[in-house]
Amino acid sequence: MSWIQIRFTSNLDSQQALEEALMGGGALSLTYQDAADQPILEPGLYQTPLWDQLVLTALFEADVDVKQTLALCQQLYGEALPPHKVEILEDKDWVREWMDSYQPMQMGKRLWICPSWCAPPDPQAVNLLLDPGLAFGTGTHPTTAMCLQQLDAIDCNDKTVIDYGCGSGILAIAALLLGAQSAVGVDIDPQAISATADNAERNRIEKARLAVYLPQDMPENMQADIVLANILAGPLVELATPIMAMLKPGGQLVLSGLLVEQKENLIAAYTDIEFTQAHQQEQWLCLYGIKKH
Repeated sequence: MSWIQIRFTSNLDSQQALEEALMGGGALSLTYQDAADQPILEPGLYQTPLWDQLVLTALFEADVDVKQTLALCQQLYGEALPPHKVEILEDKDWVREWMDSYQPMQMGKRLWICPSWCAPPDPQAVNLLLDPGLAFGTGTHPTTAMCLQQLDAIDCNDKTVIDYGCGSGILAIAALLLGAQSAVGVDIDPQAISATADNAERNRIEKARLAVYLPQDMPENMQADIVLANILAGPLVELATPIMAMLKPGGQLVLSGLLVEQKENLIAAYTDIEFTQAHQQEQWLCLYGIKKH
């Protein structure tokens, strides 16, 4: 089955009225893209900001009368519609399309991240089988990749681990596969809790070795040898005190999700940590440090 998509070039001021007109005209879905190369790298908590200049794409069934549909949308909009282009969108198996593009990735010397539907390239390596589902964390984002490379480089044997903002559970599970004794995953998103549990089972991690909590359910005064937090700079600064409290004296801290220009503010917030390494991919940083005794 094919679809009709109509792409509008608009701005933030007219976005809501245009969205309502298109939905009233029968649009099945709407998507947004940046029209002016304006980055939004760190939105506020629970915010979904849009760009000042954007491309709004409306999807319609293939048998709609395009002229009649546009006339109805214009009537609902109340004035001439913004510049637009009508296109035929051929149907695809989008799940298969994504699965074909997501291939195994090597992280460091020992660790591979492998989609659950692919055979590991090196059966003798440490292979983490991943199905991210709706939770963040596939290994493709620079922040996740740097955290995984840092984990591969340090000694995880018999260590306890806390993964704060666990998403798909990729970091906690990687630590366990690299020899950690036990791990705790924490996330504000219930979907992340489910995804982490599913991925742990997929990698044959015993339930006793990995516990997953919402922040409010996390046991008090819990500490670990290694703490990982791959979130964003704002929350990392706000949570500096509780994150440092989760780390045993002499423990290892891995922080990521921050931009290069946010480095100094973040380091200043973590007064108990002696940072010894900083890794950079694109505009993103990953920091590694030791908690002072």
